[in-house]
Amino acid sequence: MTQSPTTTRLHELHAAGQSPWLDNLRRGWLTGGELADWVDRGIRGLTSNPSIFQKAISTGSDYDEQFGDLISGGTSVTDAYWDLVTSDIEGALALLRPVYDSSDAIDGYVSVEVAPGLARDSAGTEAAARALHQSIDEPNLYVKIPGTAEGVAPIQAMIAEGRNINVTLIFSLDRYAEVMEAYLAGLEAAEGDLSRISSVASFFISRVDTEVDRRLEEIGTSPALALRGQAAVAQAQVAYQRFVVTFHGPRWEALVARGAQVQRPLWASTSTKNPSYPDTAYVDQLIGPDTVNTMPEDTIEAFLDRGTVVRTVDADVDSARRTLDALGEVGVDLEDVAQVLEEQGVASFAKAFDELIGALDAKAAELGAT
Repeated sequence: MTQSPTTTRLHELHAAGQSPWLDNLRRGWLTGGELADWVDRGIRGLTSNPSIFQKAISTGSDYDEQFGDLISGGTSVTDAYWDLVTSDIEGALALLRPVYDSSDAIDGYVSVEVAPGLARDSAGTEAAARALHQSIDEPNLYVKIPGTAEGVAPIQAMIAEGRNINVTLIFSLDRYAEVMEAYLAGLEAAEGDLSRISSVASFFISRVDTEVDRRLEEIGTSPALALRGQAAVAQAQVAYQRFVVTFHGPRWEALVARGAQVQRPLWASTSTKNPSYPDTAYVDQLIGPDTVNTMPEDTIEAFLDRGTVVRTVDADVDSARRTLDALGEVGVDLEDVAQVLEEQGVASFAKAFDELIGALDAKAAELGAT
């Protein structure tokens, strides 16, 4: 496909109804102009998480000057971490604000996550989400709340207060239903115009295939092995149908009359972990209206080079349902898969956070010795 210098497959993806976002952030991209280049190429939002900041802050020297100034001024290591993160988030928010304004509050968002240690703490999550929104007071900020059982009530509370929320770490259809209900109930409890209240529900993709494929290989039968690489996309396509049904009908229309936006499904973890799968598999097969796909830069480059912009997310929902049924028939319990992945995701983010604080502790000690 021949493309003009100003039109990319990311622009075409947006024209097809899906917003491409970037799943990464680092200080050098803000200071060196790379993030602005991504936006010019069609990126319309940005997501971050503790693992992303762990990699960004613990490698290179981009953060050393600010960190040194904070520590020498008496700031604790943990508070210094949040100052470093806030600086990056604020820079990205400013860069993406024109996208937010031109899209009428549909895109242009930047996500920052509450401390991962709060994933099982409803009250702590609610307080932390509120504090982040108050300290970074920008309309295009998303605060990320994990879609754990303990996260559902804080999600509803934040939406009721008019605060934008990215619900992260969703792995199951049942939890997704609870998240959508929390959004609707939050909107119903909110006061006045709803047009500037926004949320996305981040359904994780590749990790599902990784865990399901492992179980299928353990089962080892021909019917089981034939299902490898199909679970994640099938589940996401069925999730999209649940989204369509939920945001339809009298209850939703009453909220639309007050200006409400749908809570878009966001496809996260969309880089393929299995090298035998196409590197654009989790983009090409999940394209459709009112969706977001947040991608690391390698996946974006692959999609720019050889992706296919065709509406696929609801092209064959019956086949997706049959795939989920078949997984159950061979012995894969998708709810158990979701529970395992949720626990792994929470633990992974907490580990990244703890490792980063440990690295910053060591750096602070070095600065104190010099």
